[in-house]
Amino acid sequence: MTTPDYSNWVGRTETCADNLDIGHVHQTALALNRSAPALGEALPHLWLWAHFVKGQPYEDLGRDGHPSQGSFLPPLGERNRMWAGGRVRFHRPLRVGTPAERRSTILKIEEKHGRTGSLLFFTVQHDYVQDGVVCVSEEQDIVYRAPSAPKLEGSIEAPRREWAQTVEPSPVMLFRYSAVTFNGHRIHYDLDYVTKQEGYPGLVVHGPLIATTILQAFLDAHPGREVESFNYRGLRPLIAPRPFEVAGTLSGDGKAQLWAEQDGTLAHQADLTFRS
Repeated sequence: MTTPDYSNWVGRTETCADNLDIGHVHQTALALNRSAPALGEALPHLWLWAHFVKGQPYEDLGRDGHPSQGSFLPPLGERNRMWAGGRVRFHRPLRVGTPAERRSTILKIEEKHGRTGSLLFFTVQHDYVQDGVVCVSEEQDIVYRAPSAPKLEGSIEAPRREWAQTVEPSPVMLFRYSAVTFNGHRIHYDLDYVTKQEGYPGLVVHGPLIATTILQAFLDAHPGREVESFNYRGLRPLIAPRPFEVAGTLSGDGKAQLWAEQDGTLAHQADLTFRS
């Protein structure tokens, strides 16, 4: 099958406003099993993924729960969507309860071919602006793959770690995170769909949820550190409700390697820079 030409989508922009509502922040805290910040305090790192959401009517959704008709991103038919990774730069905190805006641009669309067939990679730039200042800048990599059996086994051994936390991704946690991020992707909450239609053995843990817990584990182990950048990528899915560990090690002055592991092999990994 010939892949359509999506080059005319590169450069497309979108804006999305959000008040960083304190009530929604409290719901996000419950989803992540964390304490919520107060009005006017800093929004915790990566909680912004629960905000700046543009939903779609039911009739515009595909079989997997994602928009099918194309809005900011083009329509991609029956391809399965996954969050592949990204690069985040933290310039200053976003403040809870203060209006903000996300300004998005499609930077690149690239087709690759792997063991599971054709892969379409979209790179999207997001700038999060509050009081006229860019507080967080992010490049997000999203991959669409042709329907095929997912890769489930890990092949990279987890490094020796200096800190770790265990995460138990219950179906309720996955449902709550889907709810606060307004994510209709059925692989995270619809067991019948994810096992019979996409070939996973169980519910799939959200990539953004894994990234958020990886970064939070670093901050728990190193209170007072100021994160400058966070580069992350997914290697394989994590399946609920089996526990996984988020861990890391310092790799140099102001640098750390972070990851999520299960059964001794990596599922996600990240590089982080920070100031003391």
